[in-house]
Amino acid sequence: MPSQSIHSDPSTEAFLHDVVSGLQREQKEIPSKYFYDKRGSELFDQICELPEYYPTRTEMEIMRDSGVDIADKVGAGRLVVEYGSGSSLKTRILLDHLEETAGYVPIDISGEHLEDSVAALRQEYPGLKVHPICADYTSDIDLPSDAEGTPLVFFPGSTIGNFTPDQAVDFLKRSAELVRPAGGALVGVDLKKDRDRLEQAYDDSEGVTAEFNRNVLHRMKKELDADLETDAFEHRAVYDEVRGRIEMHLVSLSDQDVCVAGEHTFRIEEGETIRTEYSYKYNVEEFAKLANAADLNVEDVWTDANQLFSVQYLSAA
Repeated sequence: MPSQSIHSDPSTEAFLHDVVSGLQREQKEIPSKYFYDKRGSELFDQICELPEYYPTRTEMEIMRDSGVDIADKVGAGRLVVEYGSGSSLKTRILLDHLEETAGYVPIDISGEHLEDSVAALRQEYPGLKVHPICADYTSDIDLPSDAEGTPLVFFPGSTIGNFTPDQAVDFLKRSAELVRPAGGALVGVDLKKDRDRLEQAYDDSEGVTAEFNRNVLHRMKKELDADLETDAFEHRAVYDEVRGRIEMHLVSLSDQDVCVAGEHTFRIEEGETIRTEYSYKYNVEEFAKLANAADLNVEDVWTDANQLFSVQYLSAA
């Protein structure tokens, strides 16, 4: 029988620690993983439908068009382990092409969203063994004891770009350890492109991404008793060509004091920003070097006709 266990969301203490330490820095920042409670996950699902946001539809197009080739490369009998599973939309495309899937381990930081997604998957794929884990996938993850099959790490959505290059190497090293000796990883990698297309993708005309960005403030108010006004900050997305990454910031619209948990007060000046996300973009050669540094080999790369996005298969060296 599939595992029924979904663990509790990562602790409020960890959230408080990361907010307090992040707001003490010269460049204030809050980790992007705190976008994703149930509301944040639902907002991200809306972002994926926006015309400006090319990554999701392009990646899904690649997976549909190259699904047979991807399945041939991956092989049969895999235990699909997805980091940051969300609504598992791309997973469905993968599952529809793979042969004799041994099971599926969705890992997501939002427990409520994970429960909804798992319930839908079990209805759509009644024979699939699903082993959900609610956790921060940047920490060490132990696979469920009843999960069988050769592991395939599935990390779609260009989320690898939310790590710095050094962090990405460390993350890929952990993934390599998980899948050795015979497993592999299927990773979505956003490719470098012109500034306008990138900035529009992260600052849509409907303002959904802006509300998604401010969701971390809503969470701070609700979960950390933060004394702040969410509309006292505006959304900004900018591409740093030197680092090759898009950055999202919350910009303070006035001089203000933000108090967190009744005991930590931070002065934020007008125009000062809180960085909430960065997303690195790579060309194919750059990502191959990154994978090699983690003792992984890029065996195959699938892209769309416009070379906007790539899906890459990595094997453990």
